[in-house]
Amino acid sequence: MECRLGCGACCIAPSISSSIPGMPLGKPAGVRCVQLDENNLCRLFGDKTRPKVCLDFKPTEDVCGKTNDEAMKIISYLEGAT
Repeated sequence: MECRLGCGACCIAPSISSSIPGMPLGKPAGVRCVQLDENNLCRLFGDKTRPKVCLDFKPTEDVCGKTNDEAMKIISYLEGAT
């Protein structure tokens, strides 16, 4: 599956323990990443400073659902379950 541009659920719903430029201690679940722009696009996409966890994330329908709203709900659920 291709990432839905402008979704941003993977940059908001999960916690990220890795350092992110502008968020040296990572980010808590439910907090918008500072690198997510006003169009929900990653400012670090393609940049060598993008955290490995972000590089390794591959969108799949079972995680991202069929809509941006579904993605937020599923990823939030998975975050809470782990």
